[in-house]
Amino acid sequence: MLVKPTDKSTAYAEAAQARVPKQTLGQEDFLKLITIQLAHQDPMKPMEDTAFIAQMAQFTSLEQTTQLNREFAALRASTELNSAGGLIGRQVTVLDNKNEVVVGLVSGVDNTTDTPRLIIGDKLYPYSSVVRVEPAPAPVVPVVADPATTTP
Repeated sequence: MLVKPTDKSTAYAEAAQARVPKQTLGQEDFLKLITIQLAHQDPMKPMEDTAFIAQMAQFTSLEQTTQLNREFAALRASTELNSAGGLIGRQVTVLDNKNEVVVGLVSGVDNTTDTPRLIIGDKLYPYSSVVRVEPAPAPVVPVVADPATTTP
């Protein structure tokens, strides 16, 4: 059997490249940590009740914060959709993906992606690209003279 020689710096560099650390601990990570702690504790010196209660309180806080973040995201999405719907029939100025100004009447809202998109003409623009909102321009009604009231 042939063994490739390595030094500590090579092995460390390879291990560092192979491992990509997570930036935050999640709910599953917290549960794994508590399970490992309980499985490996000394039966003659069990974890103190206060330490276990503190960890459970941290877990509950983490769970509630995660749920609150989900609810805030849903509230933001609902608010954006309602706000975008309020622009139907109004004239808006948006910036397209080339950063060019587009002015037009909003005829509808598309909600098939993560964020609402305004339908202006035959194109879709993200709601976040709106830079100005104005009332719809008043329609021009031609004035027709009544022949009975005009004098020759």
